[in-house]
Amino acid sequence: MTNEERELPAGAEPLENEKYELFCHEYLKDLNYARAGREVGIKNRQNVTPIFTRDDVQQRIAYLSSERIERTKIDADYVLRRLVEIDQMDVLDIMDDNYSFRPIGEWPLIWRQYVSNIENLEEFEGFGEDREQIGWIKKIKWPDKIKNLELLGKHVSVGAFKDKLEVDVNVDLMSELIDEISSEE
Repeated sequence: MTNEERELPAGAEPLENEKYELFCHEYLKDLNYARAGREVGIKNRQNVTPIFTRDDVQQRIAYLSSERIERTKIDADYVLRRLVEIDQMDVLDIMDDNYSFRPIGEWPLIWRQYVSNIENLEEFEGFGEDREQIGWIKKIKWPDKIKNLELLGKHVSVGAFKDKLEVDVNVDLMSELIDEISSEE
């Protein structure tokens, strides 16, 4: 079988309509179809919906999205792993036995990646050349553990805060019950 004979997956080929193709790429930037529509020149959101719901557009978006996941290696599992890493961060990993912060070079990688701000302030007593350093104030801003836990709970595969109730109904059994009730009347 040659390359030409192989069937490409749905959405693999660029759309013939250039506006629709551009729309797909714009949509993937922030998953906002109204904004994507404006970017391709469609001002009214109601005019964007028919484009967004087209099968070929949905297939193209799905294909481009899967390509991006493959390229970046960032998917739901990756996000879940990173959220778990944040959840397991222990402040003692960056402190010594005197509860002073260790030098940043000694911190575990996870702490170096997630700390969003570090402030070092020196405290002095006196003025000019007569002043003497009397202390340090060190402030570190690390991830909000409560927010992280909320994100973990909302994650697709965890579903801790799932709002939907899934019900599996046996249609045959339901049909029999309806027939039985109908025959009793």
